[in-house]
Amino acid sequence: MFYVDLNCDLGEGFENDAALMRYISSANIACGAHAGDMDTMKRTVDLAVEHGVAIGAHPGYPDRDNFGRTAKNLPLSDVSSIVTEQIISLANIAEAAGAKLSHVKPHGALYNQAARDIDLATAIAKAVLAVDDSLILYGLSGSLSIDAATQCGLASASEVFADRTYLNDGSLTPRSEPNALIYDREITINQALDMIKYCRVKTIESIMIHIQVDTICLHGDGEHAVDFASYLRQRFDESGIGVRSING
Repeated sequence: MFYVDLNCDLGEGFENDAALMRYISSANIACGAHAGDMDTMKRTVDLAVEHGVAIGAHPGYPDRDNFGRTAKNLPLSDVSSIVTEQIISLANIAEAAGAKLSHVKPHGALYNQAARDIDLATAIAKAVLAVDDSLILYGLSGSLSIDAATQCGLASASEVFADRTYLNDGSLTPRSEPNALIYDREITINQALDMIKYCRVKTIESIMIHIQVDTICLHGDGEHAVDFASYLRQRFDESGIGVRSING
């Protein structure tokens, strides 16, 4: 039996949150910067508690106009403050709901920049560690985000994406490229199964590379996200893959 954590970015203003919660094991909840607000955070936390889903902070650049997907060049002290404030904000809401944060997954440009910038990755890891050293940092598998967490003594989870294409170095194809996203449901499912069962993924140049898989991201903002989530879980069941949070 294989097990994997299935995470989803939620609380970002889309309508699928409640429907998706039944299929996932971890929720990355927007903390009011790139998306979300206090009321949305509370509702999403309550949903996660109701469904027994692990709660994680999803901090991003305070850039709602671009949904946090535009790269920034901020002082590391500013990045640390941004991450710290967002984690604490969600942690307080979780505590009021009788829950506790389990992990942190940076959002969008912050996530992607940290994957290839060790100084930025270290600033994020240290900020997480300072808030709560029991938190798990989610980062792109094989990236500097994982290295930084390890160097700081922070637990990490290597994340992969079923609906994104990969470059030969293990990084994601930039969203600015036309082939960055995979829209074919069967290709997406098969990529997910290959990653989980064999720890490998085929790049856009048809090279098979090794990849560490602790958690897999399910995007919840697509038109057919709920149907896809249901089908994904069905295929997981048929393939002997169980879904559970990193903490079990």
